[in-house]
Amino acid sequence: MKIIRQKKDLNRLIGEINSLSFVPTMGGLHKGHEFLIKKAGKKNKNILVSIYVNPKQFNSKNDFNSYPRNFKKDVQILKKLKVKYLFYPNYNDIFSFKTKNKIYLHPFSKKLCGKYRPGHFRGVLDVVNRLLEILKPKYMILGEKDFQQLFLLRKHIIKNNIKTSIIAHKTVRNQNFIPYSSRNLNLSKYDKILASKVFKTLRNEKFFIKRKKIKKINLLNVKNKILKMGIKKVDYIEALNLKSLKRAKKFNENFNIFSAFYIGNVRLIDNF
Repeated sequence: MKIIRQKKDLNRLIGEINSLSFVPTMGGLHKGHEFLIKKAGKKNKNILVSIYVNPKQFNSKNDFNSYPRNFKKDVQILKKLKVKYLFYPNYNDIFSFKTKNKIYLHPFSKKLCGKYRPGHFRGVLDVVNRLLEILKPKYMILGEKDFQQLFLLRKHIIKNNIKTSIIAHKTVRNQNFIPYSSRNLNLSKYDKILASKVFKTLRNEKFFIKRKKIKKINLLNVKNKILKMGIKKVDYIEALNLKSLKRAKKFNENFNIFSAFYIGNVRLIDNF
């Protein structure tokens, strides 16, 4: 595997390769990333993974500083997966040039996480847009756990006529139904048991709505259940229609339940 640290070296590489499958990450690699990388390999054997912890998408210094980092372990994982290229840039490599594309923030950016993390999605779109301008990949592979991020990146790419196709991969979960996330590394054993109970409770709520053919969806009861389990802070639990992105009202809509809550200082998100 070739590790590329400077943008100038990357420019030379891009000139030599016809196309790339790109998997953007912030490191702290886990099984979810492994599935994304394997999917990338089915599209194109030239896989490039980036590792960059983007300060612009964090809402607090504590969250940025505590984000899991283990470069040595990440490199071992990527080599095992036979990834050809790793881009490991610094701040200047990413932010020292003027972009061609304007950041397009769809109105959906103001809902869900956007409501509770001001500036987060602008930071995400900014860094991914810059990576796309540098790399010009044919494919970019992303996970559906970050549904809102996935949606907003698609809209940005369409708006700017960027020649990269986004390939989505379904959310990957462990045996306890917890979606894989780098932040899970900051959870204790007890925290993981609690997280599992919460995610299963939310999943069961969706089953209940469908099975009982509920004509007026109200998630207040499930929110109260979660608070009683020991969750101290819930940002949101919302059922959204996947087509209109408005609040789902009835069982027969195509909807997901979206959630964001804290276990200690760790913020967890999910949708299903």
